[in-house]
Amino acid sequence: MLQARQRTIVIAGVTLVVVWWLVFLGYALARNARVTADKVRHYLQTVDLRQLNPAARAKALRHLAAQLNALSPEERRKARLDREWSRWFDQMTEEERAAFLDATVPTGFKQMINAFEDLPADKRQKTIDDALKRLQEARLALHQAANAGSSPDPNEPPPIDEELRQKIITLGLKTYYSQSSAKTKAELAPVLEELQRSMETGRLFLPRHGLH
Repeated sequence: MLQARQRTIVIAGVTLVVVWWLVFLGYALARNARVTADKVRHYLQTVDLRQLNPAARAKALRHLAAQLNALSPEERRKARLDREWSRWFDQMTEEERAAFLDATVPTGFKQMINAFEDLPADKRQKTIDDALKRLQEARLALHQAANAGSSPDPNEPPPIDEELRQKIITLGLKTYYSQSSAKTKAELAPVLEELQRSMETGRLFLPRHGLH
């Protein structure tokens, strides 16, 4: 009787250890599988499109698009602000840029553009300026984190130049975006995604402009 009881206790203990081990293993696997901006940056740094044949280039771009789409909003912003993007887009053909942008357009993108178009000119200007300010602040935070709190380069250019900013405000985002090259759209991507984040949080648009 005592042996049976001891055997039951031992089995229960072993089962508990196995369960906890499986939980830990699942957590470790999930953590390693989770896409982060740092993993995307590593991929951008280690893959050289110029060395790939057409089939391998297409596969690499599909993989990058899947990684970007798997990022959380915060990690996506962090990834977009990385300078490695510029190197990759410079190496892409215009067709590759267009296909990549189509594959990574955030959900609700059209609603965001329509909501922006409905705003009066002064509100559009404030919306753009606020988005650019948040991107600059995010870039500063990333720089300080990566360089032990050192000051950023005072000559660091803004997310978009003044000419592009004015065109968006005066022409409207929908018109300008539809007429832009894939390269210009890529340059605009961080700003557009910041506007998207603002709309989803209800920070800038009235309820009637929100996602449905």
